[in-house]
Amino acid sequence: MRARRPNAAAWLCIAAGLLGYLLLPWYAIQDTSWWQALPGIFSEGEAANGLLQASRQGRPWLYAGLAGLGLAAVGALLRPGRAQGRWLLAGGALGALGLAAAGFTIGARGWSIAAFNTLFGELSVNQFGIGAGGFVAVAALILLAAFGLARLGFFRGDLFVSGAVVGCAVLLLLFIAWPVGKALAGAFFDEDGGWSLAAFAERIFTARIWGLGCVAGGTSCGVAWNTLLLALLTAAGTTFLGTLMALMAERGSRRWQGPLKVIALLPIITPPFVVGLGLILLFGRAGVVNQLLEAWFGIQPTRWFYGLPGILTAQLFAFTPIAFMIMRGVVQGIAPSLEEAALMLRADRWRTFRTVTLPLMKPGLANAFLVGFIESIADFGNPVVVGGQYSVLSTDIFFAIVGAQYDQGRAASLAWVLTLFALTVFALQRGLLGKQNYTTVSGKGDAGIPMPLPAGVRSMVYAIAFPWILFTVVVYLFAFTGGFVQTWGRDYTLTLNHFRTAFSLEWGQFGLVWAGTAWNSLWTTLKLAGISAPITAALGLLIAWLLARNEFKGQGVFEFAALLAFAIPGTVLGVSYILAFNVPPLELTGTGLIIVLCFMFRNLPVGVRAGTAAFKQIDRSLDEASLMLRASTAQTLFKVVLPLLKPALVAALVYSFVRAMTTVSAVIFLVTAENELATTYIIGRVGNGDYGVALAYCTVLIVLMSLATALIQVLVGERRLGRRKAGTAAATVATPA
Repeated sequence: MRARRPNAAAWLCIAAGLLGYLLLPWYAIQDTSWWQALPGIFSEGEAANGLLQASRQGRPWLYAGLAGLGLAAVGALLRPGRAQGRWLLAGGALGALGLAAAGFTIGARGWSIAAFNTLFGELSVNQFGIGAGGFVAVAALILLAAFGLARLGFFRGDLFVSGAVVGCAVLLLLFIAWPVGKALAGAFFDEDGGWSLAAFAERIFTARIWGLGCVAGGTSCGVAWNTLLLALLTAAGTTFLGTLMALMAERGSRRWQGPLKVIALLPIITPPFVVGLGLILLFGRAGVVNQLLEAWFGIQPTRWFYGLPGILTAQLFAFTPIAFMIMRGVVQGIAPSLEEAALMLRADRWRTFRTVTLPLMKPGLANAFLVGFIESIADFGNPVVVGGQYSVLSTDIFFAIVGAQYDQGRAASLAWVLTLFALTVFALQRGLLGKQNYTTVSGKGDAGIPMPLPAGVRSMVYAIAFPWILFTVVVYLFAFTGGFVQTWGRDYTLTLNHFRTAFSLEWGQFGLVWAGTAWNSLWTTLKLAGISAPITAALGLLIAWLLARNEFKGQGVFEFAALLAFAIPGTVLGVSYILAFNVPPLELTGTGLIIVLCFMFRNLPVGVRAGTAAFKQIDRSLDEASLMLRASTAQTLFKVVLPLLKPALVAALVYSFVRAMTTVSAVIFLVTAENELATTYIIGRVGNGDYGVALAYCTVLIVLMSLATALIQVLVGERRLGRRKAGTAAATVATPA
């Protein structure tokens, strides 16, 4: 196929670019969707196509894209080779960079850069945010430039790999590096708006951030050390608990696997408010635990839970399921034949587990630790609810932005510290894994039986994982009860009034009426989460494949850019999106699209890390065999590799969907009356003291997300590795004495 039509991809992109110029509205029109603007593409006005905008409406800079398409068309007429590559690269780069330069320098009021008014004079025309036509044309030009690089010998000459790397790099640059960089740059501006390194140093080197009062005998450390200690404890704890639960799910008794998969994932399908309230009802000053201690032992209730113990417990509760999803796929991928070989060489189960099984889990452990660390430093919901006087960087950033002071420079300086922490752990992880090989899924048959856990490991798994799961159930029982009682803490009469307020249905003159106050936010949240989740999972696994199966210059920077959204607190990311996308060329503020993009790039790192851990276990020979049989790279990826990534795909889909349904900090500044989300509705109810309706809504969300999680697992299915099940004791490999 590739040999017969080697230039088909280039011609397809050229055709798409021309389609964007001729048959779609070039600019986005406020309060109007692109399909509503279609009737006006051939007449002068805001909805005109790109060619009319350039030729008749005084915007000649749009000719850059047409010129780029023309140069690329010349290249597409040539045979594949370096000459063609130069034409494609020149055309794609000229068109894309020309349109990008015009987009960032010419806005709704003319020149976006004040100095250009002096140099070139004021513009008589302006331009708005890019629309459907501009997006299609720019995307086509970027792909043409990528194809040019491939023809010049980069990326081993593979058009798909080149297009994927360049395309993903542009997305990461545009929707992560650009907005985050714009927000972080605020740390270098003084109060008068001037560039100043002294202002940055003054903000960042303070006792509040780096104080060592606790070391010197004081009562508190700087927020940086508080954050680092909490993150290390959380990452270690979540990785440990997630690994134990993964071993229990894959190597334990089969009767526990179903309930465990549901209960272990409960915390991530829950709005943060539920977890915080449940923990406070258990361990708060008036909580059940303190009341029992007072009744049984005469211990006076205190606020001992508020601080490091409370935040650590809440974060372990919230982030352990992520480690569980990552580690479950890793444990599944361990080849039983390797364990059987050790057992046949007279190693006992403990030694086999320690020297074979555990080392093969190393990529998953490193990735789970990294994700847990970054989730911890970026989390502000749990520290706000149960943090007490224990300050961390994320809460300081939040109050610097939303407080009366609105000190963007201080918030940006604190975000720099978080980024430094994330970069350090990222570098350590890469150094730990290095170039070591962890392949366990190869093209060879492996019908071995997974080794039962050693007695000591099994005892530890059940002794720790079971109590943690029971603790999860108890917290949720307390939280669920709040939606079914009249007034928590005063009147425990059972009622369904809270559900009626939020989700009542009535028959009106024209049929069924969604009368409940929560329906609008629920449908909006389901729609936006449903759109973002599959795109996030696909993009995350594609980036993981690029990182695991390809080598190219700047790969480390590329990987860190994909991780950067996790290192930035959600509040900072939300504010950065407002700063970056409130003006041309991307006017997205107030639309549902900006929320979808925030969901996507905020949740992207989990898909990348889960996919990276899974790829470490899959032998490259599978890819190579497919390519040798004349399958294209895309066919190999979708028909050979993707079926082996089902655990990582489930993890990415489930996480992306449920986090989009429950996130608060990243979208709190992006929602509007038309795009109200479930979490903002809940926060509003909590702010009004209406806890019953808030908890009732949370209960409905948990049920819906549980059903969605089950549906995802059914649709994706389990990975089939051709292995036997340990159905009988006789089938199990005997352990040497």
